[in-house]
Amino acid sequence: MSPADVQKSGVQLPLTTRLAWLRLIRSENVGPATFRALINRYGGAEAALEALPDLAARGGRKIRVASQAAVEDEMLRAERLGARFVCVGESDYPVLLRRTEQAPPVLAVMGGSEVLGRPAVAIVGARNASLSGIKLTGRFAAGIGRAGYVVVSGLARGIDAAAHEASLPTGTVGVFAGGLDRPYPSENRPLMRQIIDADGCLVSEMPFGWEPRARDFPRRNRLVAGLGLGLLVVEAAIRSGSLISARLAAEMGRLVFAVPGSPLDPRAAGANGLLKEGAILVTDADDVIAALRPLDARMTSPGNDIALEEPAGGGPADEPAEGERERIVETLGATPIDIDDIIAHTGSTPGAVQLVLLELDLAGRLERHANGQVSLLL
Repeated sequence: MSPADVQKSGVQLPLTTRLAWLRLIRSENVGPATFRALINRYGGAEAALEALPDLAARGGRKIRVASQAAVEDEMLRAERLGARFVCVGESDYPVLLRRTEQAPPVLAVMGGSEVLGRPAVAIVGARNASLSGIKLTGRFAAGIGRAGYVVVSGLARGIDAAAHEASLPTGTVGVFAGGLDRPYPSENRPLMRQIIDADGCLVSEMPFGWEPRARDFPRRNRLVAGLGLGLLVVEAAIRSGSLISARLAAEMGRLVFAVPGSPLDPRAAGANGLLKEGAILVTDADDVIAALRPLDARMTSPGNDIALEEPAGGGPADEPAEGERERIVETLGATPIDIDDIIAHTGSTPGAVQLVLLELDLAGRLERHANGQVSLLL
């Protein structure tokens, strides 16, 4: 069964395909967008895996391709921990997340799946939260939960922890920046256990054994934003990671809410800034619920799911002609541009441009941005 068939039917991937997907996404320089481009071009993960070494070499470097033994070992580690892998399009995969451009092809999940199928709200904020901020977060999370929404957050100290704790009775999802066997911060281990015991769940797109690094937290924030219909910021400083979450949520078409705070408190500066930029001002859970109710239908309406398989490309017409690869690369710079503009400027076929971008991506020379734009890493 093909990945496209899985998306249409909602059934489970065969084990062989699941292993191939895990190998592909665990290979060096293969992120969600690159995974999708490879599947679309080659029609399946096994064919894409065979093509990886040559593609990366043409982009200018050699990359590590995940081995069968490595992903089998990861599956065993997941099983020992009581976790499992859920692939995009399968029935347990979160509906809203799979409709985003950066939907992780494979999620590691521990706990109950029921919460992943319900409408959700993300709540984020400062790690060094004030006592009033923590109390207010508890009120918001409890009220939102009683209204039938799952609360999603990033398991950090402060606002995140308060949101999870208050929503334990009604359903909560904690998102990891590292592997599920590498919880961070360690002081929240008891909270993570409470989430599992309350039939909530823990989610990560990172491999088992992966220690979270600073650059992994924006990926975690993207997951947090993508799982909810909206995102609420309670307290956040000007340079807070919560503002990254808010930006990502807005790019995905989610509603962004913010609680106003005192201009004298630097922990409120980021949330107040969001309000100036157009975020929805809220002072209690009812404000959030009233704005979200009209969006609940997104959970059951026919989706604009991001396709993971099209007729396989790779034919002779897609191979760049002599000098064409260089012309395509020359159009790229540090400023993000649309792929359609590259096609129009060079006169190349879409297949040829996509092939060169894949080569650069796998070689670690390309950066993909929101709305399908790309830039060259100089």
